[in-house]
Amino acid sequence: MFKKWRHTRPVFGAILTVLSGLMILWVPLNLYLSTFLPGSVAVIGLLFGGLITLMGLMSFFLPSASKALGIIVIFLSILSVIGALGGFLFGTIFGIIGGALLTAWRIVPAAAPSSDVAAKPAKTG
Repeated sequence: MFKKWRHTRPVFGAILTVLSGLMILWVPLNLYLSTFLPGSVAVIGLLFGGLITLMGLMSFFLPSASKALGIIVIFLSILSVIGALGGFLFGTIFGIIGGALLTAWRIVPAAAPSSDVAAKPAKTG
């Protein structure tokens, strides 16, 4: 049952995306004393990290929207360098790879039941 569910979702892209969002969130959460001061850019890190994590979770539940979610994840993970140092750049790299996997994932049509007649090649001559 899990194998069937896994083949209908972009699992690896979603896991990498959630992981990158958590890595990007880690930096501003450790700077929580200065995050909410006026003029602090760490709020942007909180926003981008939260959005990337949310996009990764959404790709589990909305696999048909994985292409758009992947493009947004790539964009946000590159911009996260501004507010959260990109999770020390590991979050940015994982976000780009996860977003690319989400963008490249496609729904595989269900295989038609095979019959013995269709499986054997026709004899000629």
